[in-house]
Amino acid sequence: MKIYTKTGDKGQTRIIGNDVLYKSDKRIVAYGTVDELNSQVGLTIAMLNDKTKVFFDELEEIQQLLFDCGTDLAMLVNDEKHEFIFKPEVGAVQWLEKKIDFYSEKTDKIQKFILPGGSVTASQLHVLRTVTRRAEREIVDLMQTEEINGEVLKFINRLSDYFFSAARYANKLEQVADIEYRNSKPVFR
Repeated sequence: MKIYTKTGDKGQTRIIGNDVLYKSDKRIVAYGTVDELNSQVGLTIAMLNDKTKVFFDELEEIQQLLFDCGTDLAMLVNDEKHEFIFKPEVGAVQWLEKKIDFYSEKTDKIQKFILPGGSVTASQLHVLRTVTRRAEREIVDLMQTEEINGEVLKFINRLSDYFFSAARYANKLEQVADIEYRNSKPVFR
């Protein structure tokens, strides 16, 4: 099988179900950003060290789940030949919530915004958080004009919170303090 199809030579791509869309289509933009996010997760895994290797298995699981999200975003709701992969019974949202709660319990309470950064791992996790938020905005933009699998949006929404919590935990593991934004009013209660 050849890796190139030449469909892109005309600015188009084929989605699941064989529909052909322009690469600028909201659907392509949304799952393209999920793909970018997945690549960034791979980079983060490669950057883990002895203190942060605790994230390895769950980041790899997130990569698997992001592929599922991309698959579902590349599929039209009325496609009768294919089924969505991402379903509530998969439990991905609840799994993330448990991880968020665990990392929140392990880190100091915060009341103010913190600067994204700290250790290399924490900084990369904050990059993941912001790419996730962009993916979320693009998925919301898509869903305003086309029906999507709503479970994907829930997962992506929770995923950014996971990356925030994981970044804070990474800083704790590496004994790097979070830095509060100096002009922040108390926002977390």
